Amino acid sequence: MAIKTASEVLIGGKVYTLSGYESEEYLQRIASYLNGKLNEYSHVEAFRRANVDRQNVLMQINIADDYFKSRKQIGDMEEDMNAKEKELYDLKHELVNAQMKLENMEKNLAAAKMELQAKDKKIIQLEAEIRNNSKR
Repeated sequence: MAIKTASEVLIGGKVYTLSGYESEEYLQRIASYLNGKLNEYSHVEAFRRANVDRQNVLMQINIADDYFKSRKQIGDMEEDMNAKEKELYDLKHELVNAQMKLENMEKNLAAAKMELQAKDKKIIQLEAEIRNNSKR
């Protein structure tokens, strides 16, 4: 079972204690993300002029927007990965089929070579018989 972690973080110039089953580094990354968002929007005049409640709602909306865009991106990446896995499966299947054809062709070639050797021997035998018959 995971151990609960508590970490003091600085968000928007205020110290908060975050706790959870994640690492302290992870909790600091959350605080860093929030500070980045606060910094990003602190440069927007309309955001700075809004009351605190409106600023909080705007931040929540923007964080939710990031979340849903990330989920969409993950979904797109999963679809792409599934398509690539299917393509890889199809390519492997084609490779197996090509290997089986190659093995069959090699067997056929070996059989044809043996047949050719047998016919070459037969030709030599027949030529020898012809020579022997013509000497008589």
